[in-house]
Amino acid sequence: MPETRPVKSLGGLLHPGPDHDYGRQDRAAWLDVDWAQFQHRIQLDGREANYVDMGEGPAIVFIHGLGASWQSWLENLPELSRDHRVVAMDLPGFGYSQMPAGDISIEGYARWCFALLDVVGIGEAALVGNSMGGFIAADMAIREPKRVRSLTVVSAAVFWQDYRRAQPLVGLARLSDAYVARALARSTDSIATRRRLRTWALATAGFRYPHLISNELAQEMVRSARRTDGFLPALEALADYPLDEELPKIGCPTLIVWGAHDTLVPVKDAKRMQELIPGARREIFERTGHVAMLERPERFNRKLREFLAEQPEPREALAGDSAH
Repeated sequence: MPETRPVKSLGGLLHPGPDHDYGRQDRAAWLDVDWAQFQHRIQLDGREANYVDMGEGPAIVFIHGLGASWQSWLENLPELSRDHRVVAMDLPGFGYSQMPAGDISIEGYARWCFALLDVVGIGEAALVGNSMGGFIAADMAIREPKRVRSLTVVSAAVFWQDYRRAQPLVGLARLSDAYVARALARSTDSIATRRRLRTWALATAGFRYPHLISNELAQEMVRSARRTDGFLPALEALADYPLDEELPKIGCPTLIVWGAHDTLVPVKDAKRMQELIPGARREIFERTGHVAMLERPERFNRKLREFLAEQPEPREALAGDSAH
């Protein structure tokens, strides 16, 4: 069991008691995967796109959040790839996917994701998105419902533009973006190798108890955030695209997962989403922050598997769905 002791970071606000399933309790499967074997770079819309594609079976597509990358799903991809085809991409402007030719927008990201699925031969998929990725996945379910078998969102930032802090934060980000980007590019290795700095970085990213996350995962999360050219325009897109009036159009089975102690997107938004999406199911993870799939991977994987098992068999896939 992870050691449980008070943490003085963030003003001493984090004081976990006994917690038996926070973080990975044994050796993580992702550490033993040869990721180079499953990582691909292609040209999409004239720009380089990076994605991971592994496993066979019904397709699950994972979409990361703001400032993140495909590595947000490290704890989930190996488990789900045992009997599914799993695809996780770097959105344009993040990770190793280049910035798009045009402006970044939520609807633009949705179109880009569908274009990637066309290229890799996936006609219909279960979508799983965290934070901004949940926003994008919801938009995809509204835009092309026949291609979305089910929707799972983790702390989706669909109401973020409603908050009073949204526009001031965008303004502040504009002033500091260039400086922060340069500093991050220079210092990610230093942050990744220093425990106190890693703890601070993960707390900023929404982990409830960052000191309970394994050193390997913490280092990977910090290093994977090195390339975030799309951060500012994606932040602006989040603050300028209301979706609440469209949510009742979502007709696929929907699972809403949230951390009860999410400091980035409040847990009350889970109930609001559930009320707007017909038949949606809500799962609240206690003592959990913004990234439940990494904070409580075993529980999240189990809940996602149970949810997917309830869905009908997928419709016939596009030609080439299993050839990748």
